[in-house]
Amino acid sequence: METRDIAVTGMGLISPAGIGCEDNWHRLCEGNSLAVTDPRLIGLRTDFSCAVQDFRAENLLGHRLARRLDAFGQFAVVAARQAVADADLDPGQWRAERVGVVLGVGSNSLHTYEEPFRLLDQDRASHLSPFAIPRSVPSMAAGEVALDLGVRGVTFTTSSACASGATALGTAMDLLRSGRCDVVLAGGSESARSRMTAACFSRMGALSSRRIDPAAASRPFDADRDGFVLGEGAAVMVLERAQDAHRRRARVRGLLAGYGAGVDAFHPTAPDPRGCGAEATIRAALADAGCDASDIDHINAHGTSTLLNDEAEARLLRRIFPSAPPVTANKSVLGHALGAAGAIEAALTLLSLEHGVIPPTANLALQNSDLELDIVTKCPRPTHMTTALSTSFGFGGQNAVLVMRRD
Repeated sequence: METRDIAVTGMGLISPAGIGCEDNWHRLCEGNSLAVTDPRLIGLRTDFSCAVQDFRAENLLGHRLARRLDAFGQFAVVAARQAVADADLDPGQWRAERVGVVLGVGSNSLHTYEEPFRLLDQDRASHLSPFAIPRSVPSMAAGEVALDLGVRGVTFTTSSACASGATALGTAMDLLRSGRCDVVLAGGSESARSRMTAACFSRMGALSSRRIDPAAASRPFDADRDGFVLGEGAAVMVLERAQDAHRRRARVRGLLAGYGAGVDAFHPTAPDPRGCGAEATIRAALADAGCDASDIDHINAHGTSTLLNDEAEARLLRRIFPSAPPVTANKSVLGHALGAAGAIEAALTLLSLEHGVIPPTANLALQNSDLELDIVTKCPRPTHMTTALSTSFGFGGQNAVLVMRRD
């Protein structure tokens, strides 16, 4: 344990694979895509997604709170409650002004505005809900968690496209290292299951169009990939300085050891094919963790299943990691939860370290010969691991990378 290491003492996780860490882990290790036709998207060119199943917001939050929140807010509050309970912390006993919340959310909850847009077109503005804005703006994910748990410290949302969740975790690390906070609830939450979101990404050519076989659509690093699949969910971690966590004899589920962030400054949506910005970010994360490429035992790749992103990431990983650590890509099973994806994948990377097992990548049949990685497929791979890397890249060339260790 390094003095700069940040301990993860609690985790909450909601994804299409389940509610809670245990359900998610078991379903992820089955290695089957969870994409199915989505009634919300019927009639669109891409009419399928990976949706969170069996999430009963009213049962978990009560009617009044569930009705006030959009899905991403509901996921955030439930995941935060899970994380705090897992950390064995009592919000009634902590120093509220020393506790923070930092959550990554990529964009507004567009699903909320579909009905208001219709009302405006019908000249019925007086029928708009007064909660339309406060339930949907990204900052409310953090705000609602703070309100629910009585947090009074630094609280805000990070928005760096699909790197938002990883950015939030890295920012929380900085808050703890600087002494600004003693505890931070950090992660990400988002639901991409909006008709507007699906239509716009489809027009960009970013979504898979495999309507006949949705379960085969998300196929990171496969030579036959044609785009990503929309997903949703949340991951929230309780973060503390490692020495503080050990002092209170908390169970440490893993350590956040390094964080790197940067930007390509290349193109609004396409990654730099040379990977210059992403490479600098990975090397910054390694340096922050006090390690080098040879120390990485496993990589949880961003792996969106889009043509350009997977090619750029594969070339980048081959260049930086000549020893070829085993790779997995969780989006093949869960879809792409946009701003929440980096946090969800960081949580799953910690579970991999905890279990000593790498979950498989779904739908990988054939890699391009010049881009081959040691990608885990078919079944989970038991592996002795001490240190792992999780990569997150987003529109605008946003890059955020985390290095994690076992305690």
